[in-house]
Amino acid sequence: MDKEKELEILKKTLEMMGFGDFSANYDSENGRFSVFVNEGEYFKKMVPNFVSGLNYVFRLISDKDRKEGEEYSTTFIDINNYRKERDNIILELARAAARKAATINEEVSLPAMNGYERRLIHIELSSRPDVLTESVGEGKERYIIIKPATSDKKQTIDDKQQVEDSA
Repeated sequence: MDKEKELEILKKTLEMMGFGDFSANYDSENGRFSVFVNEGEYFKKMVPNFVSGLNYVFRLISDKDRKEGEEYSTTFIDINNYRKERDNIILELARAAARKAATINEEVSLPAMNGYERRLIHIELSSRPDVLTESVGEGKERYIIIKPATSDKKQTIDDKQQVEDSA
C-alpha cells in the first residue's frame, strides 16, 4: 500500500476516534507518520498508551489492505513527538552508560527494553571502539550490557586473526 493511502487511512481513523483538532503527515526521510493532536492535558498523559494502540490498529488495517506478494513495510506513527523524544532519552542513556563503562572499565547494565529500543542502542554504540554491547535475558526482561572493549579482548581477537592467517 502506498504511503498516501496509508496517510488517508490514518486521518480517517483519527476522525473516527473523535479527534477534531489534529494534523498528520508522512516524513519520507525518516519513514514515519507524524501526528499532532491538540486535545489538552488529559491526552498528553495518555500519549504512550495511545501510540501503542494506534500503531497496532494501523498495522491491522495496513495488513488487511496489503496485496499478496507485496513487501511488508513497518509503519511508525509518532504522536506529539512522543517517540522522537523517547528515542533521544534512550540514546542519551546509552551514551552516558558507554562513557561510564569505558571510564570505570566495568560492565554497565541498562534496564529492560523492547527490541526496537535495544536495536537503537546497539546501532548508536557500534561506532564506538571503546565499548561493546550485548543483549541478555529473555522476553520482556531482555536488557543490554555495555562492556568496555579492553585491550585484553582486542589482543585475543588479534591472536585469533594471526592464527587464521598463518593456517
